[in-house]
Formats: sequence, C-alpha cells, structure tokens
Amino acid sequence: MFFIGGVGQGSKILNVSKQLTCKFCGSQVGCQIVMAYYYFSFFFIPLFKWNRRFLIKMSCCGAVYELNPAVGKALARGQQAEIRNEDLKLLQEGKGRAAASWQAGSQFGESETDEEIPQTRCCPICKYESPGEFRYCPNCGQRLR
Repeated sequence: MFFIGGVGQGSKILNVSKQLTCKFCGSQVGCQIVMAYYYFSFFFIPLFKWNRRFLIKMSCCGAVYELNPAVGKALARGQQAEIRNEDLKLLQEGKGRAAASWQAGSQFGESETDEEIPQTRCCPICKYESPGEFRYCPNCGQRLR
C-alpha cells in the first residue's frame, strides 16, 4: 500500500477592506488580514484545516495583531463584522512614530538598529518562517531569534 499525505502550513489573505486605529502608533490606516492555518493533505489535496489564526498587519508601522477567532471566522465567511480594540492582541510591535524609543533600545535589552535585519526568521517552536522584520512568530506568538 502506498500513502502520500502530510501536514503543512498555509495562509490566505482575506479580501477585507477595513480602516483601523493602530494601538501601537495611533494611526488610522488600512490593514491586511491573513488567515494562517495547518492542513492535512492526501495525494496533495488539502482535506481539512485546523489551528486557524487570524492576523492583522497594519500598513502604518507594520505592527501585527492577532484577531479574535470569532470575528476572524465571520470575516472569512464574508460577513460584515466590526473589529474592536478588545478583539486585537499585539504580537509584533511596529516601526512607526511611537517605536523610535523602542528601536533605540528595546524593552528586551537589544537593538537591531546597528544590525542588518535578516530576510527571514525561523520560529524555534513551530518552525514557521516569517519575514525578517517580525520579532514574534505570526503562527504561534513565540519570540523569534
């Protein structure tokens, strides 16, 4: 018997146009909403998804928030849902106006102002590869190295 299947990570950009106020830098701008998930495939056909997470990346400063799953599922189904501040959890601080002091010497005692930012970073927990400017994994929220 021959079995071709596996587990993978996927993401889908939701076609949702929302104006939000960034809790990090205070700007009111558009944002990109992404659904990140794991999936099981059989003969290269995704059969089911689990661990769906809805992430919002702000276009002002690049801050990344995790969206309340109930609101994210409603948006993914095409329903009109209001995104409130209490529905957002900060995962990745941005590089906007409010971040100037943070970049000079962050609360973690390190600074990337003198270092070159890597192209990608790999999460030590879930092995998810994210863009180099992310400090936290958009998949599991773990601090990236």
